[in-house]
Amino acid sequence: MPLSPLACNPAQTRGRQFALEGAVARGPRTPYQRDRDRIIHSIAFRRLRHKTQVFIAPDGDHYRVRLTHSLEVAQIGRVIARSLGLDEDLTEALCLAHDIGHPPFGHSGEDALDEALAGQGGWDHNAHTLRTLMVLESPYCEHDGLNLSWELLEGLAKHNGPVRDPNWALAELDAAFALDLGEWSCLEAQVAALADDIAYDNHDIDDGLRAGFLSLDDLMTQPFVAEQWRAVEAKHPHAPHDRKLRELVRSQIGIMVNDLIAETQERTAGMASIADVRGAGRASVAFSPAMAEAERSLKRFMYDRLYYHPEQLATAAKAKQVTAGLFAAYRADPALMGADWLARMPASEPQASRHIADFIAGMTDRFAIAQYAQIYGSAPEGLSNV
Repeated sequence: MPLSPLACNPAQTRGRQFALEGAVARGPRTPYQRDRDRIIHSIAFRRLRHKTQVFIAPDGDHYRVRLTHSLEVAQIGRVIARSLGLDEDLTEALCLAHDIGHPPFGHSGEDALDEALAGQGGWDHNAHTLRTLMVLESPYCEHDGLNLSWELLEGLAKHNGPVRDPNWALAELDAAFALDLGEWSCLEAQVAALADDIAYDNHDIDDGLRAGFLSLDDLMTQPFVAEQWRAVEAKHPHAPHDRKLRELVRSQIGIMVNDLIAETQERTAGMASIADVRGAGRASVAFSPAMAEAERSLKRFMYDRLYYHPEQLATAAKAKQVTAGLFAAYRADPALMGADWLARMPASEPQASRHIADFIAGMTDRFAIAQYAQIYGSAPEGLSNV
């Protein structure tokens, strides 16, 4: 399928922060295919297999983690991109990389790091995604970072739209390689952001049901879910209950994807170039008003019944204690981080505290728990509630 004139054309990329003249060609790949491959081969991406999605350090093999979530987002993103004539490789790369900046324990870990760095500019997982890819993940001899394309980086920076007030991490990166933070991002990035919403809105239902934190009766309070459940029951009246639940999730994803494609086609009908997308003054990739309201209602429900479930909050408090305890220990004795990180420890603030936060943010859940137990003698019990 030919690319839409609204798509990011790899032949017209704005390039990379560091020039690649004279570089050895490693296979016939476009710039965005190289981006995707560099992300997949990175250490930071591999660590996502042991980082929290909904449940902290889950014991069960069937629960999602950041890695499986990112793969599911990429699948949804590619389907949408293909239907809209966008660059699938750039969309996939954005989807795969969007959660790389998450610390151990998800938002609990993020809250702990943000509080620890309150006097040093704070901490934000989205900005840390860019910091990881542009500074910390450095496998190349010639430069720091993965040296990804401008389009990939600006899409990640503007994950939720234009950034009017970037925090210190994003501001530093933007100063080194300007990402036009005040404009809307390309369509591929907007697709990746909503593919993320579609994935976790529905897959977190699946995990919540599996863990017993949600019930079907609870879900029936949501008109969108109830309508799809009735359709599933009418189509498959004799199917086992667990299969009908999985059919429900698949059905909802398909309906949300189709709605998004139709609304986006309507919003972009009069556009002639990517410049129109960037200057539109609003999101060009979106749900219809009715679906947007249903999605917001579902999110509110999931926060009330799953993310803020008393057991989840109790586990999150213990995870926050671990993250804060690690920061305090490393601040008191940086040698606990090991020789390599100690050797690169800045001598003054705020850089010293930010360096410690970089170290902790790279940890998986289980490594953070093990480090805390090694330092303090034991870890809080009940750090996994499934």
